[in-house]
Amino acid sequence: MTSPAMTSPTLSRRLFLAGSAVAIGLPAAPRVFAQAASPAPTGPFVLPQLGYAFNALEPHIDAMTMEVHSQRHHGAFIANLNNFAKDHGTLASTPIPKLLAEWQQLPEAIRMGAKNSLGGHANHAMFWQIMTPGGAKEPAGDLKAAIERDLGGLDKMKADFNGAGGRVFGSGWVFITVSKEGKLAIVSKPNQDTPLMDGQMVLFGNDVWEHAYYLKYQNRRAEYLANWWNVANWTKIAERYSAAKAGTLAL
Repeated sequence: MTSPAMTSPTLSRRLFLAGSAVAIGLPAAPRVFAQAASPAPTGPFVLPQLGYAFNALEPHIDAMTMEVHSQRHHGAFIANLNNFAKDHGTLASTPIPKLLAEWQQLPEAIRMGAKNSLGGHANHAMFWQIMTPGGAKEPAGDLKAAIERDLGGLDKMKADFNGAGGRVFGSGWVFITVSKEGKLAIVSKPNQDTPLMDGQMVLFGNDVWEHAYYLKYQNRRAEYLANWWNVANWTKIAERYSAAKAGTLAL
């Protein structure tokens, strides 16, 4: 039985409404988990499509988390950036990695808000593309060789990556960075900061903000981190590795 302390107010309200419908003999409304189209953009920044349904990553990441995370949290960053861009056109005309690497030069009035929203947009745009339903094989070829050379092999990399993610205090991310030479490293960042702010490229990363896992895992971040590897898209990560070495990897 779920204890009251482990049930969020939002979840409690959903359970109450569902129970009320049953109690009075009304059918609960069916939940549709196909991804809805992104809202029409009201500026130059656009919310990216996932490429899969909200429930496609279950049982490892639940549908409600994916919907709220992608549409509301990421959507809020997009809305903020479009609002900032109304008065600061440079946001729309400058590549995001450059904006992030030089964020301290952004206009003072929007500096922190734009930095946070740019980082949030970049982090999530990367995050959605490096996951896939059912996962996608283990790394091979040049990517596998780099993992063995720089990170001690796949099992050690996962353990160290999970450990770094677990040590993030509060909210943040854990990343694997990649250099133009293909060298890999594990980096963690607070909040929506990103290695792009340090002029580094991101191979992949995992979101350890509570909104990424709390509905399913509550405070069990370690369990979420361990299960996340089941949806890692190694095919896409290998493509990003090749792009990094070719100098074409953006976000």
